[in-house]
Order: sequence, then C-alpha cells, then structure tokens
Amino acid sequence: MVPFLVTVRYYYLINTKVILTRGSFMRIELLHASKYGNGEKVAAYLQGLLIAKGHQANVHHVRQIKPKDVPAADLYVFCSPARIGKPIGTMRRFLKNVILPQEAKYGLIATLGQPKPDKKTGEMPPQEQVEKYQRSLPIMEGLLTEKGAVKVADIKVFVVDLKGPLEEGWEKKIMTFASQLE
Repeated sequence: MVPFLVTVRYYYLINTKVILTRGSFMRIELLHASKYGNGEKVAAYLQGLLIAKGHQANVHHVRQIKPKDVPAADLYVFCSPARIGKPIGTMRRFLKNVILPQEAKYGLIATLGQPKPDKKTGEMPPQEQVEKYQRSLPIMEGLLTEKGAVKVADIKVFVVDLKGPLEEGWEKKIMTFASQLE
C-alpha cells in the first residue's frame, strides 16, 4: 500500500521515493462494485498513485452514487468483480444507466478468480474455458462503447480465492495501469 500521499502536482510515488514527472492535471472518478473488498483495495491503491501524480481522484462504490449523478471528470475508471464470467450485477446495471459525456474517456479493471488446475487431473483448464469465465472486460466495454465513451486502458487483476487475497504483484499491475491512463 502507498505509505503516504503527495498532493503536490506532477509527483509520482514509487517505494516511498518521490520522482518528478511531467503531465497534466486530470480529474478522475473511480467507481467500483467491490463485494469482498478486493476491488475497493485496488481502487484505493490506484487513487493513491493518481493523487501522487498530481491528479484529483475520487473513489465511489456504485451503491453510494446514482448513475445520473456521476460527477464530471476527465477520466472514469470502473472496477468490477466477475461472477460466472460477467461483471457483478450492480456494476452491469450501473453501466447500463450511467450518464457520461459524449466521448468520455474510461479505464476498466476486472478482479477475476485466478484459473486453477482441475482437482481430479491436476491440469489447467483450456484457454477457451478460461476465456468463458473472463468476459467482464468485453461486457463492460460494450456497455460503455454504446454510450459513445472511449477506452483508454484495461487490466485484469486476479484474486486467489473468492474473497481474496489479490494475486502476488497486483500493485505493480496497477502501477502499469495508472501510467496507461495518462
């Protein structure tokens, strides 16, 4: 987790070192539908990284905000867990009803169950079967594309068990994702 936040513009925190970077200020709204806290943890970590870079970043659970009341922003990031290969129902309903400006920029994060070997054979499932249970990103992208929004980046973060923990190295994935948002 980010040990502290730097609120001065254009700074980026890496392992408690502050490094000067170039970029422009953005207002970013992070909306998650976390059920067991994994998505909330990812969103909070991303918020810390973005604030450290000098951006304004706000985190909301989709239950705490109405789809028509989403604040104006330069970028929206939606984070949803997967259930049976789809984004959780609260996120799907939220994305169907959300009102965004035309050509709004967005990023997507899916927290997915990590593929596991078959209990009987010990073999990993074939790629087709894995993809069947990892359709969250294309579904969310389709709902937002219908609204005229433009995708900037997306990422999959794996969860080891149903309720967590997150995969080893998830922070590094989120750091990479944060750099793609600029």
